[in-house]
Order: sequence, then structure tokens, then C-alpha cells
Amino acid sequence: MKGHFFFAKILLFGEYGIINDSKGLSIPYNFFMGKLKFTEAETDATRASHRSLVDYTDYLKTLSTDLLQLDWKRLLSDLDHKLYFDSSIPQGYGVGSSGALVAAFYDRYGLDKISPDAPLTAEKFTQLKIIFAAMESYFHRQSSGLDPLNSYLSLPLLIHSKDKIETTGLPEQNPEGKGAVFLLDTGRSGETAPMVSLFKENMKKEGFSKMMREEFTQMNDRCVESFLKGNMKSFFGKMKPFSALVLKYFKPMIPAEFHPLWRKGLETNIYFFKLCGSGGGGYMLGFTLDLKVAKKALEGYPLDVVYHF
Repeated sequence: MKGHFFFAKILLFGEYGIINDSKGLSIPYNFFMGKLKFTEAETDATRASHRSLVDYTDYLKTLSTDLLQLDWKRLLSDLDHKLYFDSSIPQGYGVGSSGALVAAFYDRYGLDKISPDAPLTAEKFTQLKIIFAAMESYFHRQSSGLDPLNSYLSLPLLIHSKDKIETTGLPEQNPEGKGAVFLLDTGRSGETAPMVSLFKENMKKEGFSKMMREEFTQMNDRCVESFLKGNMKSFFGKMKPFSALVLKYFKPMIPAEFHPLWRKGLETNIYFFKLCGSGGGGYMLGFTLDLKVAKKALEGYPLDVVYHF
């Protein structure tokens, strides 16, 4: 089958905040990827993936044709030929496993689709986001559409608000640099829907919603702006109070056994953590000015570097 790979994504900033119209910064992560394929030799994994695609197709049939038109003849024929999604993206880890699948489906079966190679107006960005949100809601009950958008465009995205998104550049990576953004594997998967439901329940509490309005949004936006300017020392000065705020108010989204490790970073200033996606397991996202020192402090925990500076 012709076609290309769709990468995982990492939301550097914006988890929960973009629901509240704070800024977000999402980047493709090509260490993990997925691609639609036909089964040549059936395995338990390919059979399970194929069954899930059949179920997903049934869901897509319920979407309005005003929103999304698909090449059903091609899709149903592909399913007859044991279509499956060959993916290395871990599920429940906050790196966009369902987003890559949605992007792959839209790319292969979408009719009159918006090309990722064409100039993208604000209107087209919004249209794609709405389409992808509907397509991905099957997996999370509710979706912002950002994960599939990032995977489909394969470009860093700066989210100003729900209705204003644009591609952006990142500070140039320095492979020899001491600093890094990294992923720490908690060793367990998390589920998005329960975490988002918990967040929405918390938002009904005046104290929590006030914190989101008056503290979280401002801290998050300052971190995004500082990171994009490439002044990492200034960025780390803003990252520390933000990491502390997340630990204070989002404890249920952080596996309990990792609370001491999170606090250790704040106490030593060696590294700072934030959520990667909705939390509850999966990865935690770490930031450090000295990766060598951070690795020593986090010895025994699997780390994957996302970005060097």
C-alpha cells in the first residue's frame, strides 16, 4: 500500500490549559510513528488492530456528511483486504496514538480533503481542527482535534486559542548542548477520558477554576513565549513555579509514586516536570539545563530525549 507514516506528537505546553483558551505548543515526535497497511501474515496484533478499524469505521458512518466525506468504496474494500494500523506509538502515553490513526484515515480516505502541502489559511486550520475533533472523539469521548492536526501537518503548532492556530518555528536544536527536553516513562498507560472528566469536575469548584484563570493560564503562556524565544535560563525561571503549580493542583493526574521524584526536581533545580497529555500514567515531560546531571539524579528511570538545546 502506498502512503506515508504519521508521527506521534508531544504537547510541550497546553494540556488542560487549551480547554481554557491558554496557549499551547505541540510538536511532531518522529521517534514513534504509524502507517495503514494490509496484513500479509496475520498475528494477534494485526487481527486486533483490524477489528478496531472495523469498529472505528462504523463510528465514522455516524458523522455528518456536511462535515466529512469519505471514499467508502475504497475504505470498505481495504477492510476486506485486512487493513490494519501498524504503529509503534504507545497507547495511553500522551503522545498521540489515536491522532496518528485519524490523520492516516483522513489522508487515505478523505474526499475533497485539505492538503497539508497547500497554504493553510486560518479558516482551513479551523476546518481541519473541527473535522479531526469529530473523528477522534470516538477514542476520547471528546477531542480538541489538535493531535491529528499535528500528525497530519507534521509541523510544530502554536495554539493561541481554540480558534487561532498557526505553524511555528522552534529555537534551533543544539545536539551538543547540555540542556534537553525529555520523556520519563512511568511504566503504565493512562486513559484520557477519566482524566478529562476529573478536570471538568474540578472546574466546577470556584477555587480551582480561579486558579486556572488567574495563575495557570498566565504561567503556561509565559513558558510558551519564553521557550519560543530560545532564552532557556529565562524559561527555566518561569518553568519552576509552573511545575510546582501542576504538582499542587493536578496530583490525581500524576501517579502517586512519582510525586516525590517531581518534588525532588523542584527542590534541587536539576529538572522540572509537567504533564505529557492528560496524565494518569504514560510519560511525564521533563526539562533540564544539564541532561548529564539529570540522568544521574533520575538513575533507574527510562528517559528519552525529545529536544536538545
